Amino acid sequence: MMKKITIVMTGIMLLMACHTDKTKEYADELLQTANSQFEQKHYDAALQTIDSLRRTYPKAIDARKQALVLQQNIELTRAQEELAVVDQALQKAKADYERMKRQSEAHHKAGTATADELTRTTLMRMHRDSLQVQFDVQCAKIKYIHKRQKQVE
Repeated sequence: MMKKITIVMTGIMLLMACHTDKTKEYADELLQTANSQFEQKHYDAALQTIDSLRRTYPKAIDARKQALVLQQNIELTRAQEELAVVDQALQKAKADYERMKRQSEAHHKAGTATADELTRTTLMRMHRDSLQVQFDVQCAKIKYIHKRQKQVE
């Protein structure tokens, strides 16, 4: 009887060991897929793969830690790319607004400014301010991600 119990327990332990190795292997494969997607700039797909890894393999601690680092890198890269786009648009909007402002002030002094011209200038100022807010948010996001990365290290 003891021999049967020992054999059954040994079999169960072997199955669990194989399952753990397979779990780690599958989690590592998902992590590699996410890394590949990140390198190809498929950020949303990479984040979905990381989410799948985290939900499917909650006990794959090493893979999850690496996935967290990858997730932060993805978010940082996306924020930096968005910052570059917003910065370019902001510089153009600032130049356009200054040009429109000088022109409308000159027309206002001469008494020839139209309501439409003043409205367009105001709308351009609002657009510039909106871009400035987006720029500031992206800068804050990048600083926050850098701070979190330092905490993980």
